[in-house]
Amino acid sequence: MEVIFLGTGTSQGVPMIACDCAVCTSADPRNRRTRASVHVVMDGLHVQVDAPPEFRLQCLRENIRWIDLFILTHGHADHISGMDDLRRFCDLLGGEALDVYTTADEGQARIRAMYPYAIGEKPAAKGYAAFRLKTLPARLELPQGVIESTLLPHGGVTTLGLAFTERSSGRKFVYYTDCKSLPADAVALARGADAVVLDGLRPNPHPSHMSIAEAVAAAREIGAPRTWLTHLTHLTDHGPAEADLPAGVRFAYDGLRVRL
Repeated sequence: MEVIFLGTGTSQGVPMIACDCAVCTSADPRNRRTRASVHVVMDGLHVQVDAPPEFRLQCLRENIRWIDLFILTHGHADHISGMDDLRRFCDLLGGEALDVYTTADEGQARIRAMYPYAIGEKPAAKGYAAFRLKTLPARLELPQGVIESTLLPHGGVTTLGLAFTERSSGRKFVYYTDCKSLPADAVALARGADAVVLDGLRPNPHPSHMSIAEAVAAAREIGAPRTWLTHLTHLTDHGPAEADLPAGVRFAYDGLRVRL
């Protein structure tokens, strides 16, 4: 299994507009964060999770050339605004609709509101996007492995927390972005994972995201050998801040590739 971190930033990205702080002007490339998304390859199946505003640029930077299915964790702008760029992958599928999995209510409603022209079995014209909307079940069985999901609290909405288990290797990867806490069933699902990604927005508390300290506590509860924190703001200077993290916990960065 391979995991490619396309973006690891928050809704404003880093550098932020009109900000001259030490992180926004840093020469460390790990402090340059596009909005959060991740690409998971398990036994050759390419799964894209979320499409932020920079999605096209992320795909070009990381040479993403194929998507078999797409998962939208929730309908906030920094996760959904790049979905129109999925049109190229519909072309590569031979003009077929792309399977798009999300929640039955908030996720599908947001896609229908923003992309009414793309809902259907075929693109309206060559070069257009087409989305075959599906509700992500608690357990999606595929020839290449299993994708399990759980709901995470995120302010006024719920976010899809995801667990990928590759069939050939048995390796398990868990991706929990944009959440304020981890319910007991989410912790249980994450146990036994080879790697976990957690929302760790910033050092100080936030009403709908886990702080770094809250994410570290969640990582200890899960007990995975490797944990990365994502959805980072300009309040985190990658190098100095990472030195304060406990063993086994690190900050993700754009372009990070992890093989399990």
